[in-house]
Amino acid sequence: RFTFGKSWGLKEFLEHWPKDIIVVGIECGHEGEERLSEYSPYRTKTGFLSKYEAMGDVTLNWIVNEIKPMIDSEYRTIPERECTGIAGSSMGGLMSVYAITMYNTVFSKAACVSSSIVFCRNQLLHDMNRNEMSPDTRVFLSWGTCEARGVLNPETEDTVSYTYKCNKAVENRIQKAGATAMLYCQVGGNHCEADWEKQVPIFMDFLWRE
Repeated sequence: RFTFGKSWGLKEFLEHWPKDIIVVGIECGHEGEERLSEYSPYRTKTGFLSKYEAMGDVTLNWIVNEIKPMIDSEYRTIPERECTGIAGSSMGGLMSVYAITMYNTVFSKAACVSSSIVFCRNQLLHDMNRNEMSPDTRVFLSWGTCEARGVLNPETEDTVSYTYKCNKAVENRIQKAGATAMLYCQVGGNHCEADWEKQVPIFMDFLWRE
């Protein structure tokens, strides 16, 4: 499903990409704000996420213990974690960071695009500190300057906004574990599929071809 009027163009990209890969797109709930509950692993006391039930753990348990086994049984997959990744944008980006943290024995790669980590930074970092991460883990972390909280100039590289600092803190935890992270600041990037589509070749090559 595309939230802002178009898709990421992933199908068209994969038609010309040299690696064979199976992509499983997961539909979110469409009643009211179900998506925000399904993709929220944390319930905060104040702020944006405080209004929603935190069902992120339920969602990930379903993905790991029901969806993945079903895909592995019905398609010619390579089921090991080395060949299993997760990706998402906005709340889906938050869920991807959370998944690579809590289910690192299942996922070895994550594309976390415009992740909504600024609303639950402390809880996320706490979980990253108390969970082991394999050194072969690769994580792509991105944000656009036009969506960054506290950015000074959206037309230049951002190293000062709170959004940058949150992503940098996550990168630091990943590197501390001996794993690999890529920070990508999309200058002029907004919170929309049209800009996320431009990042597809970048994170696909970083996660799967380097």
